[in-house]
Amino acid sequence: MKENDRAFPAPRLEVLSPAGDRERLDAALRYGADAVYLAGERFGMRAAPANFTVTELEEAVKAAHEKQARVYLACNTLPRNQELAALPSFLERAEAAGIDALIVSDLGVLRLAKRYVPGVEIHISTQTGVVNYETARMCHELGASRVVLAREMSLEEIAELRAKTPKALEIEAFVHGAMCVSFSGRCLLSGYLTGRDANRGDCAQPCRWKYALVEETRPGAYYPISEESRGTYIMNAKDLCMIEHIPALHKAGITSLKIEGRAKSAHYVAVVTNAYRCAVDEYLAAPDPLCYAVSPWIVEETRKISYRGYSTGFYFDAEPGQATENGGYIRGYDVVAVVEGQENGQLVVSQRNRFFPGETVEILAPHEKPEEFTIEEMFGEAGEPLSSAPHPMMTVRIPFSRPLGKGAILRRRND
Repeated sequence: MKENDRAFPAPRLEVLSPAGDRERLDAALRYGADAVYLAGERFGMRAAPANFTVTELEEAVKAAHEKQARVYLACNTLPRNQELAALPSFLERAEAAGIDALIVSDLGVLRLAKRYVPGVEIHISTQTGVVNYETARMCHELGASRVVLAREMSLEEIAELRAKTPKALEIEAFVHGAMCVSFSGRCLLSGYLTGRDANRGDCAQPCRWKYALVEETRPGAYYPISEESRGTYIMNAKDLCMIEHIPALHKAGITSLKIEGRAKSAHYVAVVTNAYRCAVDEYLAAPDPLCYAVSPWIVEETRKISYRGYSTGFYFDAEPGQATENGGYIRGYDVVAVVEGQENGQLVVSQRNRFFPGETVEILAPHEKPEEFTIEEMFGEAGEPLSSAPHPMMTVRIPFSRPLGKGAILRRRND
């Protein structure tokens, strides 16, 4: 693929979304991502998602480029000696697929990328732990076009880094999603406790487990670390959410807003991408960006996915970042169906959870504020009336008066 066929210029404030597989990729593109990041079958920091074969990667790049979106391939593990021999051909196949950039953290991988695929942009992963302008400058001198900053930086530190680095160097930072208890994701707990190496994409997330003390001479006698009898989730970090602080992020010099979550659901990708897309568009269109405040409904959208409570991470010094009460998620809504099409005044939907006539659901469509809708009637594929939709992935037809595109989500409050 020719260089000018592959590359699209990055917008001045990029919404960058995760794509763990093709379903999540489609959700990100449909709901307004300027770019997506994903992984191949090897060398990516998330082994749990399906990820992309070579053929799937080619198809993903084609789909993204048709939407004028860019594709960044995560090649950010710390490979061992025996893995390096497979890297050159992996990089060459990725370049042939048309990716727009490689995300790397290892200096050896960077060296091989510059040797074998010199025409592909290099983004330095957050795993590298860039926290100062000298490191950022060195990354640029080594050939990087972008650095993904360590999540441990404050906005004040980011602003100084931006002021003291070449303007051609792009600045990317995480703005939403799960936080790691270890510095820039460099965790050894999983490897020690389970044999699964977090630095090679296979983290078992032991920071989310419940812990208590045990006395050496009294096996089986557990003592809570906190005053709560159920123990403590002392290492369990809250999720990051910066939806209310886009002006401050932009002022500090961040131009790519990265959403965490390649292992999360298509619903998560759709909702969070839509929220940040709408917030960024509002901000850029505001008569006075310095006085911009995000619409309340956009903030509320970030509470309609599964999350562990929110904090602003290390950007400000305003609040603690640990959720010590439990290791689970807050989950306020369930997806009941996804729109597959529309025929003869009816939505054609694919069921995700059981639902019934008479229920009121919310409809989320790309770039729109959600609206409530009461399902008066439901019909099966043959037109027969339905009293419920109990079967996973079953096709249901629902009368609906206005046009609604494929991929719109029907969800129900989880009381």
